[in-house]
Amino acid sequence: MTTNPIDTTAAPAAATTTAAPGAPGPLPRRRAALALATMFLGSFSLVTAEFLPPGVLTPVAQDLGVTEGVVGLSVSATALTALLTALVLGSLFPRTDRRTLLVVLAMGAVASNVLVALAPSFGVLMAARLLLGAALGGYWSMSLVIATQLVPADRVGRAMMVVNAGTTVATVAGVPLGVILSAAAGWRVVFVAAAVITVVTAVAMRVALPPVAPTPGIGWSATGRALRSPGVGVGLVAIVAVIGGHFAGYTYVRPALSLLPGSDVGTVAVLLALFGVGGLVGNFAIGALVDRHLAVLLLAVPVAIGAGVAAVGLASALPLLVYPAVIVWGAAFGGVLNVVQVWITRVMPGQVEAGSGLVVAAFQTAIILGSAVGGLGVDSVGVGRTYLVAAVAAVAGGVLVRSTLSRRYSDGVAPV
Repeated sequence: MTTNPIDTTAAPAAATTTAAPGAPGPLPRRRAALALATMFLGSFSLVTAEFLPPGVLTPVAQDLGVTEGVVGLSVSATALTALLTALVLGSLFPRTDRRTLLVVLAMGAVASNVLVALAPSFGVLMAARLLLGAALGGYWSMSLVIATQLVPADRVGRAMMVVNAGTTVATVAGVPLGVILSAAAGWRVVFVAAAVITVVTAVAMRVALPPVAPTPGIGWSATGRALRSPGVGVGLVAIVAVIGGHFAGYTYVRPALSLLPGSDVGTVAVLLALFGVGGLVGNFAIGALVDRHLAVLLLAVPVAIGAGVAAVGLASALPLLVYPAVIVWGAAFGGVLNVVQVWITRVMPGQVEAGSGLVVAAFQTAIILGSAVGGLGVDSVGVGRTYLVAAVAAVAGGVLVRSTLSRRYSDGVAPV
């Protein structure tokens, strides 16, 4: 395919795919849609389980005889094992059908939820959450690989839009419903329900997904080569800055919103709901545009995250900005994963699996660092200044990752 290498917004030809050599071509649209729907269920069930603990902190802590802060550590532990699994899973199973891996990972999440529901102590709960982290990291590192073999390359962004919608729906609906169920039936029942949903998801994926061969370029040596590829290392650092900036703010959004004049619990709930609705809209809107407008969105989305974070940080001084700001922030964050996933398929078309693992690792690193640095900032310099620093980090990361795309194309590498 011949494409002007300077035209960074050009869409790849429909016939081009990122599938491994010798792999079956893209599925017919109806079958691809069904396959992607099952992957939507996978992201919904896994992310719901990931973020259930914050909603049931108090009853879990009381039942297991530990503090709420200790229970909160289970979220960080989940992120850490997700990071490690994303990096090593492909190397550990270089020849295994990726559909089989996805189903096994889903069943690992089932086992985690059942163990949490039965946990007699915090130690058992923590072990179960480490298992969930492994399932999460592996699922996200495999999901992009599978999507690239289900659809043509010019529809990868829209395919991942469907998969990633599960994350947004889990945040907007799944976790709140879990909180409601825990109030009615107890927190252990919530994790049993999560296990049942994930079993259904695993069966659906086994039936609807085709066999998916591993892509070229996996293993530790391939990961090292990927990191040395032009722009990849810099781009991953930029992604950590963008996502870290988001989590440095979002982790402490409750105290930030409480600075709004006249703010109460109801006001905070409305603002968080607006953030969630914005995320749902942003996922679909940005996912529909990213295949053709990647270059623009690589900068625009981080800038929008930074603007939203900064406006919320200035809540006490500019209260009227907060309502539109949380919508913009939510919409940008709802679509950022779509943008990053398409970016990695463009800069590493021959090593999608290695690239996907690196992206997941960058996200998990950002969650850990962003939450930790944000906490230090809130405690030392206050919410407002911490939010402004987080906003600068997000915007700077956007400028940096956009520059990697320019450098890649200026080298004459056409989009694929």
